[in-house]
Order: sequence, then C-alpha cells, then structure tokens
Amino acid sequence: MRIAVLGTGMVGRALAGRLAELGHDLRMGTRDPERTRTRDEGFAEWVADHPAVRLATFAHAAVAADVVVNASGGGVTVEVLTAAGAGNLAGKVLVDVSNPFDFSEGFPPGLFVKDSDSLGEQVQRAFPEARVVKTLNTLNADLMVHPDHLPAESTVFLSGDDAAAKETVAGLLREMGHTDILDLGDISTARGTEMYLPLWLRAMGALGTAAFNIKVVR
Repeated sequence: MRIAVLGTGMVGRALAGRLAELGHDLRMGTRDPERTRTRDEGFAEWVADHPAVRLATFAHAAVAADVVVNASGGGVTVEVLTAAGAGNLAGKVLVDVSNPFDFSEGFPPGLFVKDSDSLGEQVQRAFPEARVVKTLNTLNADLMVHPDHLPAESTVFLSGDDAAAKETVAGLLREMGHTDILDLGDISTARGTEMYLPLWLRAMGALGTAAFNIKVVR
C-alpha cells in the first residue's frame, strides 16, 4: 500500500519506519525536504537508517498515497493538511493521530477543543471529501507501532464515519500488532479519545513513564 506520513517528529518517524518495515511504500511529508534532511544530526541518522522512506513535500507525499497519516502536532494539523492539498486528500483514507494540546499555559497542557467538538471532527469538516479515521492518539509513539512492548494486550480505538475506511485502518493496526481494536462509532466519538489525554498525562506523571495503555475489559 502507498502511504504518506505527514510529519517528521517522533510520531511520524515511528509510524513511517514501522509501516515501511512491514513492506508498505512510504513517503514522509514535510514542508522543506532538503532543510528537514539537514536540520539536526539525529534526523539525518534516522533517514540514513530508513532508506525505504522517501522525503517529499506534504503535497507530493499525499498525491501519491492511498492512505495519508496525519502525524503533525494538533495545533498545526489543519495547516499541514491544507498544504497537502484538499484535492490530494479527496476520497482517501486520512488517519488522524493528532491531539488538540494547548501548551499556552505550560505543562501539563490543556485542550484547545473539547466537549462539543474534537480535532478529528474539525479535520473532517475542513476536508469533507477525505475519509477521516481517528486512532492511535491514546498511545505513545513506541506503543503505536509496537503494542507487543507491553506484557499484556491493550485496547486501541477507532472513530470515523466511513466503515470501509475504518476497516482499512484496522488492517494496518493489526499488521502492527494490535489485537484489541474497539470501533467507537462515527467521527464525533473522537471527542472521547481526545478528552482522555488529560488523564493519560496524569497517569504518565504518576507512573514515571509513557509506556502504558488501558484495556477495556468486556
């Protein structure tokens, strides 16, 4: 499958690297590929270690993809997807793993949208022809792609209006090792997973690690 991962931070690197490892055709989208290659030694080393992942502009990555993954920060998500191009997203599965963190008052962050709306819904409204699926936003980057790093099965969630798009995403999740996938319903259910993040942050502080997840026992 041809996949574009938009964003070159920790989450983008984890997803692009793992999906390429699984045999998918990967492009990683960024504003300026040449500047990204040279911006820091650590990223240059990551690129060298992942030769199958090709860097491209947001638009060039998205136009060639069957599935587009938004791994940008929540505060710039709509900006990044606009740069990718509405036409390049139309009809495609758009996986949104971002969170609406608001760091304006420091850490821990609040949320810039909640209760009656979600970032996932904002993305769907901004790009109505895309098939938006919210998932993986309740996990740290390592567990997104290697859930087996935990000693027990845990739960990952799906939200979206398009059943076929959710099944495509569920297939990718299963490839990465997720075995308990809970479909919450339409895209408005992304409010629940996004509003879980304040609890996630407090749990991380209490545990002293981000290497944890929850299990819905039923």
